[in-house]
Amino acid sequence: MLIRYGTSPTGKRVAIARIYTKDDHRIDKSLIDKDAVKITAKLTASGYDAYIVGGAVRDLLLNKKPKDFDISTNAVPGKIKKMFWNARIIGRRFRLVHMYYPNKLIEVSTFRSESKDNNNNVYGQIEDDVKRRDYTINALYYDPQKEYIIDFIDGWKDIQHRKIRSLIPLSTTFTEDPVRMIRALKYSGTTGFTLTFTLSRSIRKYAAELKRCPPSRMTEEVMKILATGYSAQIFKLLLKYNLLGFMLPEINSLLSRKGHNEHTTSFIKDLILIDNDVKTKNENRKGRLIAALVSSFISFPEEYENTTFLFREIFKDIKRLIQPITPPNQEVEMAVVKLFRDEGIQPPKNAIRRKKTTREVIHSRKHNEKNRHQRRR
Repeated sequence: MLIRYGTSPTGKRVAIARIYTKDDHRIDKSLIDKDAVKITAKLTASGYDAYIVGGAVRDLLLNKKPKDFDISTNAVPGKIKKMFWNARIIGRRFRLVHMYYPNKLIEVSTFRSESKDNNNNVYGQIEDDVKRRDYTINALYYDPQKEYIIDFIDGWKDIQHRKIRSLIPLSTTFTEDPVRMIRALKYSGTTGFTLTFTLSRSIRKYAAELKRCPPSRMTEEVMKILATGYSAQIFKLLLKYNLLGFMLPEINSLLSRKGHNEHTTSFIKDLILIDNDVKTKNENRKGRLIAALVSSFISFPEEYENTTFLFREIFKDIKRLIQPITPPNQEVEMAVVKLFRDEGIQPPKNAIRRKKTTREVIHSRKHNEKNRHQRRR
């Protein structure tokens, strides 16, 4: 282990980080995405600092192959875009760069300032950036070229002790971003790590803050959980900490009713099945994930008028069950198709609404605009 030094406000030389070498961490480099390594290498060769960060470093230390690789650097978005042909700048509040590859995307962010200025595009140094991370286990920086892990906040020790600790003060972290509560339980469910006592208590205290989350963010978090391969364990924790009632109130109500334990048993069983598919078959079709989420609450009648009418009714039932999350209707329809087939029922023809082509969308807009113009006349 090495020590990184800095200068205190009084000008004194002080230790600011621990640096763990490959002899310390023994990360298996075959688990690292080759394109992520190439991005950091090119940035480094151009005179910038560049690191793999976040959950990828945590998973590598647990000898798990990460699903996603994020990169952090002191290069600003405009410079990054000029260096990579497949780079696109996104975001308004804080600009990020997305690198597009076949079947994957790698996100590159510039070190953020610790400043609380309303202008979120304020860049800083790595020492500032680490303080903007949510949990210590996600705040390690890995240099693939030197094979160093830089640790400013004892994240290494927390991973060794299998502990989840908030990096942001608990008095403000969940009021700033309530979704951090969901992420803490997701990290616990996927790693088996335990929450610190104070973190656990704060999640229970601030659970109602989730009411402020827009449906789009909640939708994103629920779908991410279903795609982890550990959704059964995560949903158990969401029930335990009373967060599910703010995420999926209808499903939570059905699971929480007295004398309806068969719902919970069936619900967890369905999630275990989809988790196995995610792990063994790399299942990521959203329709399949949604079907697993609602399967234990959907009942097919013994008699029905026709499959088209039944399809519409099941579709409505799913939409009601998963409120307030709003996945695309086409994905919900795919979930209905999966449930039909599980019941041995042939879905009606043209059950899935085809996505419009760009030409059809443009034509539709022109047609609507023409009709509005005529009505005005």
